[in-house]
Amino acid sequence: MNVTEYNKCVDEYADAVYRFILKNVRDKEMAKDIVQDTFEKLWIKAPAINSQKAKSYLFTMAYHTMIDLIRKEKYQANFDEVNENKLVAHSGFNDLKKVLDMALAKLNDIQRSVVLLRDYEGYSYEEIGEITGLNESQVKVYIYRARIILKEYIGSLDNVI
Repeated sequence: MNVTEYNKCVDEYADAVYRFILKNVRDKEMAKDIVQDTFEKLWIKAPAINSQKAKSYLFTMAYHTMIDLIRKEKYQANFDEVNENKLVAHSGFNDLKKVLDMALAKLNDIQRSVVLLRDYEGYSYEEIGEITGLNESQVKVYIYRARIILKEYIGSLDNVI
C-alpha cells in the first residue's frame, strides 16, 4: 500500500471504524484514540498490506486495539452477576436511538462487537470471524445470544414507540 492508497483508505473507512468503536466503548475520546492508534498501526504496516484487504485489516486492528485497551483498563462486564430486572425496558421512551444504545450497553464486549459488525456494518459471519478471531459457528452463537438479550430488553416495538 502506498501513500495515495493509505490516504484513500483513511477517507473511505475512518468514519465507519469510528462508529464501530464508539458503539462499543461509548466514549468519544477513547474511540478517537483507538481509531488514531489503528491508523498509526496501518501506516507502519502499510508497505506489507494489500490495499484490497485494507478495510478488513482496519476493522480487525481496531477491534484488537479496543480489546487491548479495555483489558488494560480492566473494564469488562461480568455477566455471571446479571440482574434480570434490569434487562427489561420500561415503556415511556420516545427516543429509539437511546433505547437501542441502552440495549447495546447490556451486552458484553464480544456480543456487542459481533452484533455491530453484523447488523450495523453488514459483515458476513466469515468476515466477522476473521476480524474477531472466532470461528464462524462461535460468531453465530454470540450473535444469537446477543439478539436474545436485546429482544428481552427491548420487548416489543409497541413498548418502545
